[in-house]
Amino acid sequence: MRQLGTVTVSRSWVFLLAVLVGACTGSATVPSPTPKPVLITQPDQAVARVILAEPRLAGLTAFDPNLIGLSSWYTVTPASGVGAFVVEVRVGWGDCPAGCISEHKWTYAVLPDGVVSVVSESGDAVPPEAWPSQGAGRTGIAGTATAGPVCPVEKNPPDPACAPRPVAGAVVVIRDASGKEIGRVTTARDGTYFADVPAGGYVIEPQPAQGLLGTPGPTSVVVTDGATSQVDLAYDTGIR
Repeated sequence: MRQLGTVTVSRSWVFLLAVLVGACTGSATVPSPTPKPVLITQPDQAVARVILAEPRLAGLTAFDPNLIGLSSWYTVTPASGVGAFVVEVRVGWGDCPAGCISEHKWTYAVLPDGVVSVVSESGDAVPPEAWPSQGAGRTGIAGTATAGPVCPVEKNPPDPACAPRPVAGAVVVIRDASGKEIGRVTTARDGTYFADVPAGGYVIEPQPAQGLLGTPGPTSVVVTDGATSQVDLAYDTGIR
């Protein structure tokens, strides 16, 4: 019997053979498309990646030092030399007009390729109702009722101890565009309230609160579908 010599088959022939076999069997191997890489170049993109990693942060707003009683916020800073971003997040709850009794903080690193990692985390466990996502996508009216002044003399810079205090138990009447009362809500212990109403025009009418001399006047507000309109209420303590 004569021994056959060794046959060398090139890679191109192997690939062609595989295609031909696939055609005969009714199926062909198609290379998977290479996914496009994520490129994070802007602060808002970095925040979006953090919220994608933790959806309960949806509805988070940027830190504003001029807002009193802001419970949850974020800040974004570039990470020097590496093209990444550092996103700091704070969620607070409980008497937030006075600075919030409890809080939870995270520091996230967002790399240019979109990878998110937690650098540090501290604080109390966040209760379900305190997550920013609780107000995201809800159609209605929300706000915080506060009373001031708290101190007879305002100081500069402002003294945190003299910040307006939350008004608990205040009744807020909600009327439609015709003036008809459609409902009423009562402010919580931290002064916050939320009313589920459909899209449309409304008038918010705060009622007198016990122990306070001044009551906020009626406020007109327009509510759009899938959004929460903010109406904060400022009561007057009468302290001068």
